Amino acid sequence: PTAATPPTNHAPYFIPNLLLIHWAYFVLVFADVHTEAVQAALAKHKEKKMAVPMPSKRRSLVVQTSMDTYTPPEGDGEEEDGEGGGGTSSRAGSLSMEHWISRAIHSTSSTTTTTSSAASSSSSSTHSGGSGAASGRLADVLAQHVHISNHSAPPDVTSYTNITANTTTDGIQVDKAPGAGTTAQKQTPKYGNAELMETGDGVPVSSRVSAKIQQLVNTLKRPKRPPLREFFVDDFEELLEVQQPDPNVPKAEGAEVVTMAGEQLGVVTNWPPSLEAALQRWGTISPKAPCLTTMDTNGKPLYVLTYGKLWSRSVKVAYNLLHKLGTKQEPLVRPGDRVALVFPNNDPAAFMTAFYGCLLAEVVPVPIEVPLTRKDAGSQQIGFLLGSCGVTVALTSDACHKGLPKSSTGEIPQFKGWPKVLWCVAESKHLSKPPRDWFPHIKEANQDTAYIEYKTCKDGGVLGVTVMRIAMLTHCQTLTQSCAYTEAETIVNVLDFKKDVGLWHAVLTSVMNMMHVISIPYALMKVNPLSWIQKVCQYKAKVAFVKSRDMHWALVAHRDQRDINLSSLRMLVVADGANPWSISSCDSFLNVFQTKGLRPEVICPCASSPEALTVAIRRPLDEGCAPPGRGVLSMLGLSHGVIRVDSEEKLSVLTLQDVGMVMPGGLMCTVKPEGIPVLCKTDEIGELCVCTVATGTSYYGLAGMTKNTFEVYPVCNSGTPISEFPFTRTGLLGFIGPAGLIFVAGKMDGLMVVGGRRHNADDIVATALAVEPMKFVYRGRIAVFSIPVLHDERIVVVAEQRPDSTEEDSFQWMSRVLQAIDSIHQVGVYCLALVPSNTLPKTPLGGIHLSETKQLFLEGALHPCNVLMCPHTCVTNLPKPRQKQPEIGPASVMVGNLVSGKRIAQASGRDLGQIEDNDQARKFLFLSEVLQWRAQTTPDHVLYTLLNSRGTIYSSLTCVQLHKRAEKIAAMLAERGHLQDGDHVALVYPPGVDLIVAFYGCLYAGCVPITVRPPHPQNIATTLPTVKMIVEVSQSVCVMTTQVILKLLRSKEASAAVDVRSWPPVMDTDDLPKKKPPLLYKPSNPDTLAYLDFSVSTTGMLAGVKMSHTATSAFCRSIKLQCELYPSREVAICLDPYCGLGFVLWCLCSVYSGHQSILIPPSELEVNPSLWLSAVSQYKVRDTFCSYSVMELCTKGLGLQTDSLKSRGVDLSRVRTCVVVAEERPRIALTQSFSKLFKDLGLHPRAVSTSFGCRVNLAICLQGTSGPDPTTVFVDMRALRHDRVRLVERGSPHSLPLMESGKILPGVRIIIANPETKGPMGESHLGEIWVQSGHNASGYFTVYGDESLQSDHFNSRLSFGDTQTIWARTGYLGFLRRTELTDASGDRHDALYVVGALEEAMELRGMRYHPIDIETSVIRTHKSITECAVFTWTNLLVVVVELDGSEQEALDLVPLVTNVVLEEHYLIVGVVVVVDIGVIPINSRGEKQRMHLRDGFLADQLDPIYVAYNM
Repeated sequence: PTAATPPTNHAPYFIPNLLLIHWAYFVLVFADVHTEAVQAALAKHKEKKMAVPMPSKRRSLVVQTSMDTYTPPEGDGEEEDGEGGGGTSSRAGSLSMEHWISRAIHSTSSTTTTTSSAASSSSSSTHSGGSGAASGRLADVLAQHVHISNHSAPPDVTSYTNITANTTTDGIQVDKAPGAGTTAQKQTPKYGNAELMETGDGVPVSSRVSAKIQQLVNTLKRPKRPPLREFFVDDFEELLEVQQPDPNVPKAEGAEVVTMAGEQLGVVTNWPPSLEAALQRWGTISPKAPCLTTMDTNGKPLYVLTYGKLWSRSVKVAYNLLHKLGTKQEPLVRPGDRVALVFPNNDPAAFMTAFYGCLLAEVVPVPIEVPLTRKDAGSQQIGFLLGSCGVTVALTSDACHKGLPKSSTGEIPQFKGWPKVLWCVAESKHLSKPPRDWFPHIKEANQDTAYIEYKTCKDGGVLGVTVMRIAMLTHCQTLTQSCAYTEAETIVNVLDFKKDVGLWHAVLTSVMNMMHVISIPYALMKVNPLSWIQKVCQYKAKVAFVKSRDMHWALVAHRDQRDINLSSLRMLVVADGANPWSISSCDSFLNVFQTKGLRPEVICPCASSPEALTVAIRRPLDEGCAPPGRGVLSMLGLSHGVIRVDSEEKLSVLTLQDVGMVMPGGLMCTVKPEGIPVLCKTDEIGELCVCTVATGTSYYGLAGMTKNTFEVYPVCNSGTPISEFPFTRTGLLGFIGPAGLIFVAGKMDGLMVVGGRRHNADDIVATALAVEPMKFVYRGRIAVFSIPVLHDERIVVVAEQRPDSTEEDSFQWMSRVLQAIDSIHQVGVYCLALVPSNTLPKTPLGGIHLSETKQLFLEGALHPCNVLMCPHTCVTNLPKPRQKQPEIGPASVMVGNLVSGKRIAQASGRDLGQIEDNDQARKFLFLSEVLQWRAQTTPDHVLYTLLNSRGTIYSSLTCVQLHKRAEKIAAMLAERGHLQDGDHVALVYPPGVDLIVAFYGCLYAGCVPITVRPPHPQNIATTLPTVKMIVEVSQSVCVMTTQVILKLLRSKEASAAVDVRSWPPVMDTDDLPKKKPPLLYKPSNPDTLAYLDFSVSTTGMLAGVKMSHTATSAFCRSIKLQCELYPSREVAICLDPYCGLGFVLWCLCSVYSGHQSILIPPSELEVNPSLWLSAVSQYKVRDTFCSYSVMELCTKGLGLQTDSLKSRGVDLSRVRTCVVVAEERPRIALTQSFSKLFKDLGLHPRAVSTSFGCRVNLAICLQGTSGPDPTTVFVDMRALRHDRVRLVERGSPHSLPLMESGKILPGVRIIIANPETKGPMGESHLGEIWVQSGHNASGYFTVYGDESLQSDHFNSRLSFGDTQTIWARTGYLGFLRRTELTDASGDRHDALYVVGALEEAMELRGMRYHPIDIETSVIRTHKSITECAVFTWTNLLVVVVELDGSEQEALDLVPLVTNVVLEEHYLIVGVVVVVDIGVIPINSRGEKQRMHLRDGFLADQLDPIYVAYNM
């Protein structure tokens, strides 16, 4: 033994070695057919260059995974799957280690392949028919990758080469064998040669981004594998494409499976009547016999537990449980109660004592893992199990009790999700001795529950499988018979003794047969992987229990120890032998250790499940028998659920070994995995079901699930049950092969059904690991699961990458994994994510906690460092693109509407001509005259009050003050500016009274004013060019401004941004001349120009419109009537006064109607968010106007301050109308949250509404004082994409709430027209809003003279129906709906709903999408997404999201964004761009400038955190 155990000074030599053992193990596992298959499959793609654009990543994100920042994993977690653990001693050490291991592997892998092929050449076929034909020999498969047969590969989505493809009947692209006369034309990749690239729109763009997108577009142009089939599109229901059954799919053809019976369970005379009886017997007749030997971490025996000690200690535990907890009258634990057993993996003796103590006390033990921290992965679900079992007491060992986390008072805190439990240390010294006359009551095994074994489900939930005493005993008997156990045999156990195979053999069956168990803790296996082999030699053990990875650890660590001899072993039980991938470990192990006395027939794989206990175990064969056959099955066949022996020797095969026969006394059959348990055919894969006493009986407390699992009655095809006794589903997929051998192909838990085909997660993990495993995956840690997206499962692969891997490595590996999985499994991977090493959640034994990983992925909390999404290749069930019908003429549309009884969509406001009112201002044609009249009649009436940020009056204007100052300005213009009538003057003022004075001054002088927003002093570079552009385009001959802004225009920063010399003369109006103008100008014709209104649209177009004097007066009159404005009223205005309705309300309305306007510059709200609402309350204002940005500022800034505002006396109960001035679809979420938030301050929800205006008519709708309240409707979003309006109930799927945009103003007529045919539309259709009114603008003011555009937008006529009226086109899509409400005149009220701008709408897949809908979905997906904007680029949808969080979260967003857009909009996102907060440009009206963003993205100016190109 001393030579076998390495000397102590070599300990450090072993530890770094372990870091690499796990992946080395995987290399060995796959140094077999599968690796060769994968490499061969990839070899095809080898010559071709990958054309997938690599994601762009900010430098700070890349650094995170470098080797220097790598911290070695913690070395103390108990290990199961060999991940985690073992810190690196030094980097140099670990590198030399790597070299050493790779050498070891190269030498072993060559021998592995030769012997495994030799061993399998005699394998017999497992096809139901000819069992003699030797089929699918591994030797041939191995030789096969030399000449790749010409089988149809999927079209290569990843290369630049245009291979001239010969197309097979299925339309699948096939690569001809090289040299078959094909000319592979190499297309020179444009990317890299920095030449100009044509983008899809034919615009040359020279930038990295556009090159990458072009690369993506080229890649995606290649055909998808499954061709889109024709499918029925219902009028409304867009059906997702349903996979049509393919006639060529392999189907099961065999006869019905016959139920297989195991041998009879022989009743041996001296078998004990129960396990407690067995323990009593051995404890009294051979108390000195060893029961259990525990090793310490050096491999020395720690102590030996004898049967005598086990018996006496268990009795003590039983006595204390029943009599020492609680009081005599109220004991805490009664027989039948459940008790938790919390023991660490290195203390089997304490566990065994406690377990048998519970059995003797007739309480039910529930063994669980030690909770390491309060938020351990999965410990919450364990807590749920304990709670549902009613556990109040937890038994634990002394050492474990000391190690549990404690609060400051020394109490053990309640773990997350756990019930309150009393912790008891179940060690002898802490227990009281039972009285002499007390003995436990020992009965025969009965139907009571013996113990509960926990099981973690696929979804992370934990179930408790209850096992009855009779089942526990019978199970021990079946194991004793199958394994031919005899008294006092020595066995070695490496497995977890708390559950599964370890518990059944090393704790239960061992006691029944008085065997001696050598228990090897995992901590020892980590330090010395050979320890179990050394113990087998040392103790001449007959049986050993291992998992396939233990065999591999041993192989990697094995360095030709001379004194190893395994001839004593008669059984080497492979606990995970049911995993198909364990076969290569068994082969390689046998290969190396056959020379050390290991006989081939000793290796016994077994299959088990928590529900069915041991399902099958291979019996040791007689020496010299032929080894059992193996199945080499086609993966394609398996994915369709049928068994096809792979005779064509394709690359994608699964080699299975049998797991022996049915257990003694049991029956077994296979049933269809889903639905009714119908028996399978002989050549069909099904779920194995067993009927025997020795299984679990129920999931504790879950009757429904129990029925579906433990009480299954399989039926024949005819529908008759095959047995009166219930069967138990094992959760294993497989078949019963020739000679009654059981083969397992996978687990139900790992099953993923994608597009109607079944794939097993284990198989996909194996394929991914076979892709250069040495190089990349950290310790083989890969998780594979499926997530439901768009009515199908989608495969997600998450792997931990080695700490030293570069971006290039990662991307290379990801691309190859995609190709390998595609070639071998013919299934697409939806998402491939890489995370830094050691970051995936672990199970208590160190494996990957799958459900927790999936949960993190779905919540966007996985923090991957690389992501590759492939929705384009995977998602093949999208609805068919909409085919536009050949244009139906407008006449037939109208007739159709009449026939179906639908109204033509038109509506109008009140008629201006018929309204009698004593409006004195009406008799004047010009606003300048109205001002002069007011200055004479009511000189001291205050028209304007300007507030500063403190809420105090900064300045005010009475009628006469305004008139006098305007006169001075007119004098200045005439004198200093020498201006002619009709000259254009740009007014560059901050929001305030100077702007108003200057405006009327211009009117007095006969000039045409243009109001311009001044440049922002902190951001001159981007704001000044816009000012300059408006001044130039408007042909202004002079600029008027304040001294402060004048300095700004002449500053150094300004000259850097624009050419300062080309400004027209700039005058400051701070010091006005004292004299009056000789004569005020009076226009001759009311149709001449009053002012120009310039504004930048959301698409970034600068457009100026001409407003005549007539239109201006009509506009003011319309607003006066709608809002009932009189000189006694006060109106609060918190808007930007530069264009549209904002300007009219700020500058014009007060002069026309005589009311007082309280002016609140929106910029002041940034200093004092409560300014606007406080002013409204203080001045008891009834009507107020604001913008969305103001409303958003109040909602965000005052959200938590409503109470303090209330205490300061802010009262909004007098507000009748609070109107948001906008040129877009009403933001219903914002207005609703604003109403809800300030309801406490008395704001009536009905008061909040929105207006609607556009370039051709600055205000079409505005909620007045009288009409009915604004209405909200819910429309079907899917119908809207087809330009149809279909009303649905609130909360129905795909419903979109739309709020009416206020009431139609007096004198305004509206019609809905088809933007293409210009025909009138019915009420149920979405069309362009056309408007006719006295205050329409009279045309665009441009230097370019776009006459066609002008006549189209301002002078359109319908192509059918009323073809005489002249309309203006708003460029917005919307619909009208007649409501049940009545308006002031008593007619039914027509509501206008605005859906979105025509030029912003995106045509994708033949349907019309509005960016805001997609953006709303995206913002909802993750708490860190603060803002989102979408646009299209060459038919690709680009989604830009602003991230409020650490950069590590950036990649979490990519899958979430892709999922939500697929689910809710049936669109595949092409590019996801993650940027910092504030990158998405927003204009003064609070609208997103999507086209600016798009230009910035293509010109590579966004500095994104991450750009993902979805494949």
